[in-house]
Amino acid sequence: MIHVYMDDLRKRPPGFTLARTTEECLLLLRECEIGVLSLDYDMGPEDVSGGEVARKMVLEGLYPREIYLHTSSALGRKAMYETLYPAVPLETSLYSGPPDARRLKEIAEEAEAKRP
Repeated sequence: MIHVYMDDLRKRPPGFTLARTTEECLLLLRECEIGVLSLDYDMGPEDVSGGEVARKMVLEGLYPREIYLHTSSALGRKAMYETLYPAVPLETSLYSGPPDARRLKEIAEEAEAKRP
């Protein structure tokens, strides 16, 4: 299981796999078991938005265990949340903000413990 951080600019937090494009993120969602997914909304002028990722997640049933919306765009966060909220299964936790420091620390520690 991996954790995915989709962002075109920000640095990847420890323990996450970085997806710099929406297509990379969707490929990982389709091909891997995802524990935690953290989404940005504004993915740059050459890419579609995180809203399109949220829409495709719903259409294709691509749900990780936890979804965080770390975007700084209030309108983008609202749009992604409103797309995902009615569709997420009970076993998926949806958060309308970024992972808190405690959760980020847990993820980093999990990754460190798995290293050989």
